[in-house]
Amino acid sequence: MATLKDVARESGLTVGTVSRVLNNRGYISDKAREKVEQAMKRLNYQPNEVARSLSKSSSNTIGLIVPHIRHPYFIEMISHLEYQAYQKGYRILLCNSRNMQEKEREYIDICTGNKVAGIILCSGTVPVEVFDKIGITVVTIERFLDNGTAAVECDNRQGGVLAAEKLIACGCRHLLHVGNIGGVFMPADMRTEGFREVCEREHVHFEEILTEEIQYDSMMYEDMLEEALRKYPETDGLFVNSDVIAAQTLQACGRLHIPVPERLKIIGFDDVFLSTLTTPQLTTIHQPAKEMAEIAVNLLHDSVSGKVVPKRTVLPVRLVERGTT
Repeated sequence: MATLKDVARESGLTVGTVSRVLNNRGYISDKAREKVEQAMKRLNYQPNEVARSLSKSSSNTIGLIVPHIRHPYFIEMISHLEYQAYQKGYRILLCNSRNMQEKEREYIDICTGNKVAGIILCSGTVPVEVFDKIGITVVTIERFLDNGTAAVECDNRQGGVLAAEKLIACGCRHLLHVGNIGGVFMPADMRTEGFREVCEREHVHFEEILTEEIQYDSMMYEDMLEEALRKYPETDGLFVNSDVIAAQTLQACGRLHIPVPERLKIIGFDDVFLSTLTTPQLTTIHQPAKEMAEIAVNLLHDSVSGKVVPKRTVLPVRLVERGTT
């Protein structure tokens, strides 16, 4: 079995240089890094991660806690985060909390027990005081913690503004918004705030509906949507908080024989791959998941390296018009 000394000999570098490459510590030239990687491949060298983490205050692992691994938005976000982490020399420890507070607490304990370099948190059920005690970098995505290291969000309020303005520009005068889970405040609630502001400013009638946690967990909204469209039959413009809900709105419209976009115009949120698979394709608010993931990993890496990082980063969104408007 190859050793660290074997890799150093094969690459023509010192043991210290090889160690710095493996631990992503200090300045390493691209040429030296490539030599080490090639030598490791030739020797089939596998670093002992357990030993490395024991010898350091932290490992080259990032704990990633998400509330849902089936939801298209989180599938995309996980993919971007894993790629960006790999580019920085980190591995991902993926934890699916299912929005359960006890699971999230357990995963935080697992992350600290495994000496992760930091945690990227995309879930939001654990009380903020928990993070006072763990003593490691915590970067949140679409959640803000006063005691967190940094937060990355999209401009949710602007997303609601863009959706309302687009529907009104299309001639819609009876608007309906399907928002976040009732009783659980998240930055996504600002979509509702932006939507409401425009409707009130333009004196356009609107209704708001909150979703339930059971619907979010199961991703089954069709019954609720069908009931809402029956309750508000005059609705001619609909803004919903995700492309998953928007896609299921199309299915509900099909059963109720409501033509889209002729009779009802629909705008989703996220701009995940699903938005291009429906008929018609979904008009939606593009959330810059790729850029958010890159910034989150960079913030974590910089914080771990001892740099001062901005507390809050908000990225712009944009409207992507397709067939439902």
